[in-house]
Amino acid sequence: MAQIREMIELPLRHPSLFKTLGVKPPRGVLLYGPPGSGKTLIARAVANETGAFFFLINGPEIMSKMAGEAESNLRKAFEEAEKNAPAIIFIDEIDSIAPKRDKTSGEVEKRVVSQMLTLMDGTKGRGQVVVIAATNRPNSIDAALRRFGRFDRELDIGVPDDNGRLEILRIHCKNMKLNADVKLEEVASSTHGFVGADLAQLCTEAALQCIREKMDLIDLDEETIDAEILDSMSVSQDHFKCALGTVNPSSLRETVVEVPNIKWDDIGGLEETKRSLQETILYPIDHPEKFEKFGMQPSRGVLFYGPPGCGKTLLAKAVASECSSNFISIKGPELLTMYFGESEANVREVFDKARAAAPCVLFFDELDSIGTARGSGGGGDGGGAGDRVMNQLLTEIDGVGAKKNVFFIGATNRPELLDEALLRPGRLDQLIYIPLPDLPARQGILESTLKKAPLAPNVPLSFIAQKTEGFSGADLAELCQRAAKSAVRDAIAAEELKAGDDDTNMDMGNEIGRKHFEEAFSGARRSVAGADLAKFDQFRKKFDPVYMTQSGGGNGVALINWPDDAGLGGGATAAAEEDDDLYG
Repeated sequence: MAQIREMIELPLRHPSLFKTLGVKPPRGVLLYGPPGSGKTLIARAVANETGAFFFLINGPEIMSKMAGEAESNLRKAFEEAEKNAPAIIFIDEIDSIAPKRDKTSGEVEKRVVSQMLTLMDGTKGRGQVVVIAATNRPNSIDAALRRFGRFDRELDIGVPDDNGRLEILRIHCKNMKLNADVKLEEVASSTHGFVGADLAQLCTEAALQCIREKMDLIDLDEETIDAEILDSMSVSQDHFKCALGTVNPSSLRETVVEVPNIKWDDIGGLEETKRSLQETILYPIDHPEKFEKFGMQPSRGVLFYGPPGCGKTLLAKAVASECSSNFISIKGPELLTMYFGESEANVREVFDKARAAAPCVLFFDELDSIGTARGSGGGGDGGGAGDRVMNQLLTEIDGVGAKKNVFFIGATNRPELLDEALLRPGRLDQLIYIPLPDLPARQGILESTLKKAPLAPNVPLSFIAQKTEGFSGADLAELCQRAAKSAVRDAIAAEELKAGDDDTNMDMGNEIGRKHFEEAFSGARRSVAGADLAKFDQFRKKFDPVYMTQSGGGNGVALINWPDDAGLGGGATAAAEEDDDLYG
């Protein structure tokens, strides 16, 4: 706002300032940013504040089927503004009338662009007419317009941060009837990637939720609603929470963004993995100042690898919901298309979207489908599309951290196919092996799967966990499902019996008992073979430093032997004193 005021208000109100210094006042400002971030609103506010004559041109309205009419419409607009100087001409959606001339095929567009250029150079009352233009596609505007003397300043009106969102929410909630329990700070902190328009929608949605609750009390046929009902209505924090579930950031409407509702507690076992993930992902978002203090960049990406059915996708979802960031899930194969250059464009687009909705967790499932080693001939066509997609992916991951909190998670169960350039620190910093669950983890998975199920007291989960050696998480979930199925079957049978005979025992068929688990075990299976596990061992020997040193093979690094005290300078006593200082 400050920049716009100095660019526009000063020359319109005090042209003498610029005359004194002998420079020409600025002539145009280009506002660009995602849709709904307030470009048109800012232009209107400026016009009201300066009290200047405000002339609005909606881009497409200028066009006409008659030859030469579009240009004359533009000329008229500028003449009108010059008559009523000081004036502001606001051109909304300028990309529709001033596209790049070498990219358009229509003659009319080319002439309109040329007319626009000459008009902006020739505004006579210099400084008394300012042109403001707004667009959300700055790169499709003709380059000749984007130079000093035409659009002098280009202002990026980005996605607001926490404080910005709080201010916007306060403006929207100014006239709303809020409950005492509404904490706008909490709402602001959980709406990452929302622009002003999304926040307005959120407030409307919360109010609608409040009305829905009272719908049964309202009689639609009557003309007026009782004052009592109207007084009792107010928007509470729960209404906002409910609205948050339905409103998505508008920049991500076409990619389905869910903030998943899976918590760490829903995942049995994997304690060590959960902890390292919290350190890697949550700390940079929650404590950025600590990273600055230690002069470190937070890591960019993680690769989950391990046998199928062990919870890789589940972990990624838990990460996104725990750090309340947006979550974009991409299935590797859907990025590939048959057209030349389109697959790379898809990769680029996905990352652009993630940056627009930062902080964002970008989850690539089945990464091996697009991250195959280059030169292996993968990727579908003979033209090396796979290699080009891989190169695009590498450059995007390198550029991902630029000022934006975007975190990359890949998941695969065939890590040996991945390109090694993808696995280096700086791209996928951490390679996390998600193994078959051990005994405590199996018990944890069984507990979290059967959390809501009525279990008979004589079913010991610890015993089932012992009996399921070699089962993956998905196998265990299937086991529980089979047991529940046979319990449902029994419950239905019991109900039918009870309908025919009143003396039947009521409690029969209300729990999952031992009998049902015995049935489930008869159909249970291990989905991961031993040969597959050997492949993961091979990969870990090559890439997992902890595993290398434990197994004594591979290229692990030996333990460090610090140099003796003499090497630290100043003999042993000085070093000992330093030691006291260092380690307190």
